Amino acid sequence: MYESAVKIKNEIGLHARPASLFIQEAIKFSSNIDVIKNEKVYNGKSIMSVLSMSAGKGEEIIIRANGEDEEKAVKSLVNLIENKL
Repeated sequence: MYESAVKIKNEIGLHARPASLFIQEAIKFSSNIDVIKNEKVYNGKSIMSVLSMSAGKGEEIIIRANGEDEEKAVKSLVNLIENKL
């Protein structure tokens, strides 16, 4: 298992288009991916789960992956949130 915390920088948070981009990146990896916000765990490969998280600008989430490409998956998703959304 590998995990990393990241703060949402996007003005609109992890909603609609940014959530869709997050899912598109997450499904590239074979590892199971969870996103944790306020101690609640969400499926990082499910658009409905990520949207229901309602992660807004400035909030911290934890991205956790478990599987053969777990470290690569987490680093890629953290990079996406920090630099591309």
